[in-house]
Amino acid sequence: MPLLLDVRDLHTEFRTGAGLVRAVDGVSYTVDQGETVAIVGESGSGKSVSAMSILRLIPDPPGRITQGQILFAGRDLMRLSDDAMREVRGGEIGMVFQEPMTSLNPVLTIGRQITEAVEQHRGVDWATAQKRALELLALVGIADPARRLKQYPHQLSGGMRQRVMIAIALACDPKLIIADEPTTALDVTIQAQILELMKDLTRRLNVALIIITHNLGVVARYANRVNVMYAGRIVESGSAAAIYHRPRHPYTIALLRSVPRLDRPRQAKLDPVDGQPPDLTRLDGGCSFRPRCRFAVDACAHGRPPLEATDDAAHLAACFRSREIGGATGAAA
Repeated sequence: MPLLLDVRDLHTEFRTGAGLVRAVDGVSYTVDQGETVAIVGESGSGKSVSAMSILRLIPDPPGRITQGQILFAGRDLMRLSDDAMREVRGGEIGMVFQEPMTSLNPVLTIGRQITEAVEQHRGVDWATAQKRALELLALVGIADPARRLKQYPHQLSGGMRQRVMIAIALACDPKLIIADEPTTALDVTIQAQILELMKDLTRRLNVALIIITHNLGVVARYANRVNVMYAGRIVESGSAAAIYHRPRHPYTIALLRSVPRLDRPRQAKLDPVDGQPPDLTRLDGGCSFRPRCRFAVDACAHGRPPLEATDDAAHLAACFRSREIGGATGAAA
């Protein structure tokens, strides 16, 4: 598949009263046309900031992108003017935000919020935009779309609001959709419906998808490739199958073991990730996962392990003991 997005050595930082926070610290990854890539990690790992950096939505102050390239469809988004970037947002890259109730405007109808994007990026008249809005609501599985267009966000359920967010993201036929924790506020049944909907739509429309989540279990079924983030860096990257069946970083193993599984005895306790996420203003020169790691050795305190290939060139891990860990504990994870 042709390359669509190429993020190279991206750095995003925030100036705070407590010090400098390097929320994204040298992240690099690619997304092919029509591919689904997952970015996984705990809260504070830099997942959402990396996505907002792609769209250049980092508020300055206190944040700024200090380094890196974001190549999208052959163009470096970092070099585009503000006007050109506004055309990319919504027009070529759609965004599904984490909480639709706070992302949708409470004083505008659903129809107006969809037609606004179409009118802005396609330059069509009201009637054409209205027709497109009806098509989109039907596409995302909302019944009686003509009536729903006249309603306000508070009149819809959480699952329906998220479907509206997906409709807005798809309004202008983007090449890429970024979904930031799209199922966090929904119950388990609705989560599955939304994820199946996104998987089906991206496949039918050949749209690439970046799905951001804290739950490795969520992406097992939906992602082609997975990037695991910790403390602003990617610590493991590879195909979904490789990540799940042979994880090579202790953090990935810990995340997998903390997910409930149906093949375990009912009495079995969950194995939580030990410790707390690090304070990003106080990182030292060693591996940031070291204080929580069961496999740490002296070398981990004196340098950051580079993200490099394991025995599989397409499976990368940032751990000095990745080869030992993969062989010893991958099957058990």
